[in-house]
Amino acid sequence: MNPSKAAYVTLLTRKSYLPGALVLNHGLRAAQSMYPLVVMFTSSLSEDARDILLKQNIRLREVEPLNPKGGFELDEYERIVLLDCDMVIRKNMDELMNMDLARDEIAAVHVCACNPRKLPHYPADWIPENCAHSTVPHPTALPPAPANTAPRPYSQLNGGTVVLNPSKDTATAVYEFLNTCDKVPSFSFPDQDFLTVFFAGKWKPLPWYYNALKTMRHLHPNCWSDDEVRCVHYILPDKPWHMRITPSELYNKYGVLNSWWWEQFDMLRNEIDASNPEGWKLLASMVNQDP
Repeated sequence: MNPSKAAYVTLLTRKSYLPGALVLNHGLRAAQSMYPLVVMFTSSLSEDARDILLKQNIRLREVEPLNPKGGFELDEYERIVLLDCDMVIRKNMDELMNMDLARDEIAAVHVCACNPRKLPHYPADWIPENCAHSTVPHPTALPPAPANTAPRPYSQLNGGTVVLNPSKDTATAVYEFLNTCDKVPSFSFPDQDFLTVFFAGKWKPLPWYYNALKTMRHLHPNCWSDDEVRCVHYILPDKPWHMRITPSELYNKYGVLNSWWWEQFDMLRNEIDASNPEGWKLLASMVNQDP
């Protein structure tokens, strides 16, 4: 795919996620991706946050909150990969830009339905026995295609990494669906539940390592391999930038994964502090560097 015709894209609406967006961009560059990161933002994002993004040569696109009539399609690109801000890139994954994908299809990783924290707002059928990742025998395998008798989570995707082909026609259909479908108010996870329903039968599963949920490292040792990870997704409210870990904490449940984020942050800090001291002050104010 021509680098001018494809991009990685993330959404930033709160300044508190700025460290995540900057580390995400740093990881893509460190992995020598050919493709840029585009940060979509809403009017709620402060000017100082936008300034530091621009000074890192990150492309910005202002969008409206999702009841839009237009301007959200990014249809100047032929392929985009949507990424959440709370991710870190471990390996180049530009192959997603060239994977076979029909115009009306998307690609994404299955949900992990284990719900280890027993959160009450999660669906009742999200239990380990119903998790598609439990069926994966080794790190390079995919879950089986969902049959009629398969548990419902086998047909659900996680919205952290989504590969798609921008299209005005698809965007129009999305807006119409959001405005007319009576299922929307019942969605537990609005973005990924919407994608699961709207793209039913048009969703290609990706291997877990393109959206390696941090919880999977201990929940699914059958499929996890540190060497295979392309992109770590720091799901749940406790983000790595909330607290720098100590060496002894490397042996805790998420210690190794959090250290991967801090390794990239430290490289980014040296870069920004040298070229944009005011930007570094802003970034430092949002990151807890005390162990």
